[in-house]
Amino acid sequence: MDTDYDTTFEEDSQGPNDEVVPYSDDETDDELESPDSPEPEQNRINKQAEQSREQVPKECNWQVKANDRNFYDQPEFKKKTYLCFKKSKYSGNAIKTYKYNPITFLPVNLFEQFKRAANAYFLVLLILQTIPQISTVSWSTTLIPLLLVLGITAIKDLVDDIARHKMDNEINNRPSEVIENGRFKKTKWKNIQVGDVIKIHKNEFIPADVLLLSSSDPNSLCYVETAELDGETNLKFRMSLEVTDKLLQDEKSLAEFDGLVICEEPNNRLDKFVGTLCWRGMSYPLDADKILLRGCTIRNTSYCHGLVLFAGADTKIMRNSGKTRLKRTKIDYLMNYMVYTIFVLLILASAGLAIGQTFWEANLGPANVSWYLYDGNDYPPSYRGFLAFWGYIIVLNTMVPISLYVSVEVIRLGQSYFINWDLQMYHVEKDTPAKARTTTLNEQLGQIQYIFSDKTGTLTQNIMTFKKCTINGETYDFGWNPLADPKFTFTDHYLIEQIRSGKDPNVRLFFKLLSLCHTVMVEKTDDGEIIYQAASPDEGALVTAARNFGFVFLSRTQSTITVSELEKEITYEVLGILDFNSDRKRMSIIVREPSGNIRLYCKGADTVIYERLHPNNHISEETQEALDVFANETLRTLCLCYKDISEEEFEMWNKKYMAASLSMVNRDEALDKVYEEIETNLVLLGATAIEDKLQDGVPYTISKLAKADIKIWVLTGDKKETAENIGFACELLTEDTKICYGEDINALLQTRMENQKNRTAGNPDAAQDNSEPYFHTHQKCSLIITGSWLNEILLEKKKKKKKRLKLKFPRTAEEKQKDLADKQKAYALKEQRQKNFVDLACECSSVICCRVTPKQKAMVVELVKKYKKAITLAIGDGANDVNMIKTAHIGVGISGQEGMQAVMSSDYSFAQFRYLQRLILVHGRWSYIRMCKFLSFFFYKNFAFTLVHFWYSFFNGFSAQTVYEDWFIALYNVLYSSLPVLLVGLLDQDVSDKLSLRFPRLYIPGQKDLLFNYKKFFLSLFHGIVTSLIIFFIPYGAFLLTMGQDGEAPSDYQSFAVTTATALIITVNFQIGLDTSYWTFVNAFSVFGSIAIYFGIMFDLHSAGIHVLFPSKFIFTGAAPNALRQPYLWLTIILTVAVCLLPVVAIRFLCKTTRPSESDKRGTSVRRSAYAFSHQKGYGDLISSGRSIRRKKTTLNGVLENGEETSSSPQPR
Repeated sequence: MDTDYDTTFEEDSQGPNDEVVPYSDDETDDELESPDSPEPEQNRINKQAEQSREQVPKECNWQVKANDRNFYDQPEFKKKTYLCFKKSKYSGNAIKTYKYNPITFLPVNLFEQFKRAANAYFLVLLILQTIPQISTVSWSTTLIPLLLVLGITAIKDLVDDIARHKMDNEINNRPSEVIENGRFKKTKWKNIQVGDVIKIHKNEFIPADVLLLSSSDPNSLCYVETAELDGETNLKFRMSLEVTDKLLQDEKSLAEFDGLVICEEPNNRLDKFVGTLCWRGMSYPLDADKILLRGCTIRNTSYCHGLVLFAGADTKIMRNSGKTRLKRTKIDYLMNYMVYTIFVLLILASAGLAIGQTFWEANLGPANVSWYLYDGNDYPPSYRGFLAFWGYIIVLNTMVPISLYVSVEVIRLGQSYFINWDLQMYHVEKDTPAKARTTTLNEQLGQIQYIFSDKTGTLTQNIMTFKKCTINGETYDFGWNPLADPKFTFTDHYLIEQIRSGKDPNVRLFFKLLSLCHTVMVEKTDDGEIIYQAASPDEGALVTAARNFGFVFLSRTQSTITVSELEKEITYEVLGILDFNSDRKRMSIIVREPSGNIRLYCKGADTVIYERLHPNNHISEETQEALDVFANETLRTLCLCYKDISEEEFEMWNKKYMAASLSMVNRDEALDKVYEEIETNLVLLGATAIEDKLQDGVPYTISKLAKADIKIWVLTGDKKETAENIGFACELLTEDTKICYGEDINALLQTRMENQKNRTAGNPDAAQDNSEPYFHTHQKCSLIITGSWLNEILLEKKKKKKKRLKLKFPRTAEEKQKDLADKQKAYALKEQRQKNFVDLACECSSVICCRVTPKQKAMVVELVKKYKKAITLAIGDGANDVNMIKTAHIGVGISGQEGMQAVMSSDYSFAQFRYLQRLILVHGRWSYIRMCKFLSFFFYKNFAFTLVHFWYSFFNGFSAQTVYEDWFIALYNVLYSSLPVLLVGLLDQDVSDKLSLRFPRLYIPGQKDLLFNYKKFFLSLFHGIVTSLIIFFIPYGAFLLTMGQDGEAPSDYQSFAVTTATALIITVNFQIGLDTSYWTFVNAFSVFGSIAIYFGIMFDLHSAGIHVLFPSKFIFTGAAPNALRQPYLWLTIILTVAVCLLPVVAIRFLCKTTRPSESDKRGTSVRRSAYAFSHQKGYGDLISSGRSIRRKKTTLNGVLENGEETSSSPQPR
């Protein structure tokens, strides 16, 4: 049985071509089919029948009629909403991004907040506390913290929504001009509808997605700035159809315009549009270059006219404003599991104490003759135990910290602001600060194990400089053209002489091609200066080079392009532009020259150009040698070629081109197929070489990150040689590195797969994993692999479908079962192969993947996440890096020359790669340490607080009576212990930023999860249990036999509650002081201020005045003044605090002395010699001899004083 998915390693004996970029990301199996494969006749007939039935494709049934609002009231344009109600499928232009209105805010916001498990849990507790049979705690103890949490979140949501309301109103009420009753009239954006013809003026925002009809510029060119859409500030041009440019310039003709546009349904693809304009019996193809998108701004164009195609929620910018995938940190998941663990412990503790209550009632209750304990209810012991279970759920509920999540968000927000405010990550030249675009991932920056980096614009500057070119194998410079760009520095005079003399016509043809074959737009300033607007830095550099060699691009229209050739102005008729895309890797232009000849000019990647050359190209070998030299010098290359076309050939091809351009189904694929037909038998002219220099500090940054045990993988679309040389320039590769290529890796993996197969053949249960290393050498190994080899190794290569004439019979159950088993076997083989590749690659010190597509970049990141469970970071600057950035745990965008798409999809952004080391080694490490300290202490203080109730239960008959006063329980997490731990989470530093960068090894504990894990959690639990034991039993023992100064025994319940509460507050606040590494005035104030706040509020709540006002709420009248005037109780409190803290101090001193951590070593103030003595012979002999001491006294004193000053250098902390 033949299957397309069966794969063998020997299938491609020659292996993939390193020079070939793999199939595109959007490619399907059908696109890979051979055009020569035979097709069964019956299949062809069936296909034709299906096509004839489907006249209008489903995806292109959006119809827009100009100047006819009644057109959209037809029944076929209605869609059902609720029940039998229908509304138009065409959206109005008003937008709504807000979530609430004054009526819905409270119910909707509360509903959203109670969808969170913690808030719902405390709401249930609050309800339980209103039941008097089970609650021994006032409902206020839960209500106050819950209201605080809900209130803070609600206020934040309200502020955000008010801002959205204001923004919506501002946008919806912007002015515009729409044709009504034959005239342009002022209106607001929210009143615009699909089919309206509108007028947009210079510097105005475009109100909807519109078809450009005409503009004030010649040939209806229109310049737009797309910064709101994709972040790019360079101008782009749009051009209307030639027919609308000529016929729709004045108000009358625009009012009479009745064209019908049939196009694709609303979607979120910013760079694609397929449609057709039907007008006056003719059809005209529409593409993205004729569409003005909402959110863009008109620049350098006085006004333009457009037909509204999509409005409001249907516009592409609104379609792209959906929610992005939520990223969560490792600590987030761990924290949730720990909260679940606490919840389980709470249930177990409550159940154990409920059993104790049942036992107490069954055995001791009837014998209890204390009449005042009888509650008047004759419940059986089991029922009392049931009530006690819920009572203890309430009493011990503070084990589950309600304020944990809010506190974590506050800390993350503060850490994000610190990143934004860091002046050492501010780039002065671009006026670009670092930006934390998310507030939820800061601590994950301290756990990065793998960095995946783009090359162009990320490691390099992406500022292209025309350095070399090969025309018959030569490389040259310039310096004579009066229209030259003053920044241009290419100065080889021999090439200049060749151009001037015209001895070699190919030299002039070379630069003529550069001036014609591009999509650059030109602007002329008032003083006559020429400014080029290029879609990419490469294209701008090439056109600038042509300009500097005397072939100056001057202007273009829809059908012409004008060039100054050696100061002679010539206009060419443009017959077709075969534009560049990531699949074609080339661009062509077909022009009619003044002589009448038709010629195609083409430029593109060497891999695709060489496949399309005429067999008799005599310079192909020399050019290839030059290309190899350029690649070894890390230069970016393009090949240039041309082809003369006969009139007949062009006419035949143009018919196919027009048919493909009007196709409503797979238009891009149809055009690519037509382009392929004409781009054949090309004549090679030569190649260009453009330099893209490394950014400042890249090798140093990579070296620092490598010392932090972070592995860096470079993923680029460049040639293998270019990528390899960049690797050496970045110091990812060294002369001592053993480099492995695709064929080496394939052989290693094949051997490993065969060994695994043999090992499991006799024993199916044998482990698939093999811990044996791939490289049996101490030499550093690096991997360089191309996209083609990557597909080959990972079994991602798409197979061509074999078309056969098959009679379709129903398959039997056995065939289906076998088919399923084959698929599962192939999938298991693929998974094992991929895992082996990841294991092998991770053994290498560095990995460089070249000739890879954006999809492959994301796939590599996903594989490391899947099989290594490692924290990944992806960094890039272009649209081709967006997929990779979104796939990684953390995405970093560089605001470079390729626009802002990467930045807008990223979690963090800055201007230079070198800032990455500070983001990770300083901010990431600090954030991780701070969060770990915060969580450890937060859990500790809650355990120490809550478990006192647990021990008290053994002495109160398991009655769910609380140790503390209700108001203390309510305010403990809100006021008495919250500020110090919050400030540690925001400000703490174990070492300074300079030491963090100087010693990258300090970063490693975060990668290994050493500072917060289940071990640390249970240590916090154990610490809290011990602290609660001490806080309960020392006061309890002290209160057993107590006598005050006045002869009274202060051993009542209220005095005991005050004593334990005071000891707890002092203990936990001093404990956070012990945990603080970086003391500031704010930290000291928070620790001692929290204790002072506790005493101040406690004395107020225990005063007689407040008891008189609220006698049922404040029942501890005089408890604090009475208890705390007894020295015996102060001694008890001091003893309790000392017993809690002194062992901690002793253990930490012992650990730092015997087993100090890296940060302990780097952060301690160890005396270190500064070696400040003179480097020449001193005055020792003179002093010991006694000669000239009196005479030289002043000089000697000066010398000695200088010696003392220089020897007292500042010491590290």
